[in-house]
Amino acid sequence: MDKALWNRLQSVADEVAKRLLRELPAAIRRQIEDVPVVFERVPGRALVEDGLDPDLLGLFVGDAYAEPGCDPIPPEILLFLVNIMDEADGDEDEYRRQVRITLLHEIGHYLGLDEEGLIERDLE
Repeated sequence: MDKALWNRLQSVADEVAKRLLRELPAAIRRQIEDVPVVFERVPGRALVEDGLDPDLLGLFVGDAYAEPGCDPIPPEILLFLVNIMDEADGDEDEYRRQVRITLLHEIGHYLGLDEEGLIERDLE
């Protein structure tokens, strides 16, 4: 992937993420304000070797807000932008939508929702 396209993917994802975070209710914004959102191209080799799908769109790692102190890893949300663009078939509007959905999905995990809870909220 050329640098210009990667920069564009990051720029759009950053814009979508910032807008989404501003739109969240204040109570949720306070809960997630210290959780970094990190943009990666794709899951790294170590994640794939640990059994994660190489086509994964996002990943929450660390302690969930609902379960503090369970894991020594600080919370972090990873968004895999090349995979999200592939999911969007190269369409920028769909890419924006997928970034938003993926980020909401990972925020849900941070807030303690499991896959069933996310599905109930149309965040699968």
